[in-house]
Amino acid sequence: MAWSFPTAQPKKRNQIVAIDLGTRTTKAVLLQRKETGFELLHHAVQDAPGYEKGLSPELLGEHLNSVMQSLGGRTKFLALAIGVNDSTLRPAEVPLMPLSDMRLMLKYNSKAYFQQEFPEHAFDCYILPPPPGKSPAEALRPNQKCRVLVAGAKRQLLEALQAAAKNAGLVTEQITPGIIGTVNAFEMAQPEIFSKDVVALVDIGFKSSSISILLNGELNLSRVVGIGGDRLTSGLAETLGISYPEAEGIKIGMPEEVQSTMLPLLTPLGRELRASIDFFEHQQDRAVSQVFVSGGPARSKFLVEALQTEMMIPCQSWNPLSFLQPSLSPQGANDSELAAPQFGVAIGTGIAALW
Repeated sequence: MAWSFPTAQPKKRNQIVAIDLGTRTTKAVLLQRKETGFELLHHAVQDAPGYEKGLSPELLGEHLNSVMQSLGGRTKFLALAIGVNDSTLRPAEVPLMPLSDMRLMLKYNSKAYFQQEFPEHAFDCYILPPPPGKSPAEALRPNQKCRVLVAGAKRQLLEALQAAAKNAGLVTEQITPGIIGTVNAFEMAQPEIFSKDVVALVDIGFKSSSISILLNGELNLSRVVGIGGDRLTSGLAETLGISYPEAEGIKIGMPEEVQSTMLPLLTPLGRELRASIDFFEHQQDRAVSQVFVSGGPARSKFLVEALQTEMMIPCQSWNPLSFLQPSLSPQGANDSELAAPQFGVAIGTGIAALW
């Protein structure tokens, strides 16, 4: 899905830096388009400054500049992904009209499509392909409604992000909801499963986690769960009487003697995710066959297996870098393999900007 909140009219670039502005850490990749696919030139993870209080455009501009320098500063073109708590993403049926008119309609009548007002929001739409059995010509007849995915975010946030990028001497090509980044990366990494199976993508963030359910290669449902890696780490630190950094290290390695302590902390997350799957299966009368887990905690095999036990569906982590042509040093390649589950949002955001 190559779409974003409207900034300037983007041009096709051969290189792009894509940055996932996480709550606790910023994940960034430098991608290059090749005739045979896409190449990963560099990647980086940095602590997000002032994550508890938010970032001013000035501070964020400094942070973006630091991230760009860590990637080698080869390009000034930037694609940004914003988190699930800063954007909304929902399917809707709207009258067929130009995208610019759709944005205005949603701006002034968001309640008709979202059952609530979204004041001071900017919107963008992605027109979904016609359902099976319906030709494109039928779908585009006058007075027809079309199926779209609608994304919204506060206009003030979007303007602040663009101002921060400008302060850093960068050009913002796209601003994209993080959920779309995950879906884009999964489509490239697992094309057969993406197009044919009913699967759920779970991305575990710092404060929140998201679940996206794909049906016939289409994002059918997305929800946000207010439980993330921070709650798991904090609960582990409190139960074991250790520091937060110590608990963070244990959470990924998960030695056998502390696994019983982690299981009760994972139960609420597993139940919330299972509830979203149950809702989808009841509405669509289709069963979710697999769950693919990404985010920092997905580096722990134990955590993924524990979620599988709770959700009663096969779960596995996945590598969003697997389809990229690497151009990294041996050490960089090893680091990227270990950190791969964290980069789904950034990779998918960059791919959308290069399509």
